[in-house]
Amino acid sequence: MHEQNDTRTTQRNGSRTKVVSTTSGDLSVKIAKTRTGSFFPTLLHPRRWIDVALHAVVMEAYVHGVSTRKVDDLVVAMGAEAGISKSEVSRICAELDVEVAAFNTRDLSAQAFPYVFLDATYCKARIGGDKSGKGYRVASQAVVIATGVSADGRREVLGCAVGDSGTTDFWTEFLRGLRECGLGGVQLVISDHHRGLMNAIDATMAGAAWQRCRVHFMRNVLAKVPKGHADMVAAAIRTVFAQPPASSCASRSRSSP
Repeated sequence: MHEQNDTRTTQRNGSRTKVVSTTSGDLSVKIAKTRTGSFFPTLLHPRRWIDVALHAVVMEAYVHGVSTRKVDDLVVAMGAEAGISKSEVSRICAELDVEVAAFNTRDLSAQAFPYVFLDATYCKARIGGDKSGKGYRVASQAVVIATGVSADGRREVLGCAVGDSGTTDFWTEFLRGLRECGLGGVQLVISDHHRGLMNAIDATMAGAAWQRCRVHFMRNVLAKVPKGHADMVAAAIRTVFAQPPASSCASRSRSSP
């Protein structure tokens, strides 16, 4: 420790205490201080978290809309007596943005998806505000998602996006992003009859056929039917979709005596 040689660049100058949170509780460790420069063990993170499980719990709670106060209570229950601050939650969950961006920009060219389902839902979300979480407003945001189905029936989420509304420009930008990632071989697009979405499909999915989503079709029909007749009408519509294809009926008629 006190050896003097030409390779030494600095000398130790006491130590400082650092609190490290793990699933076994908060631990106090002493980190050596140097006279010049700085030293930090590669084993530890720059902040006070060391356990990957704690990061995962905080992220999962954040995704499910758990408030920062409840996240703090959850972290304390896991053994980190010091709890967690709002800024720490934001820093940890910023890693989710990186993962989502990587997912939405991954290469899709290795697999053709003849069938693509497009849909959107609206959720309340916090918009704006500073890093401390103050000054934000709550507004409705459109969450759009594309699901591809390969020729062998395998389903895969192709991408998702969040925006102000399901307008033509918003949908067009989203679908063009999928094309740029290598989405190809699309033969049929299934969605509702939203005008903005239809315009975007025409602009980006040239050559692909379009089919109205059965779920949305059923909702649209039942919205025009008296409630007392809704079950009967819904049952009748389901029998239509349950009919065998025309090719199957033709083969049966040819094989019958």
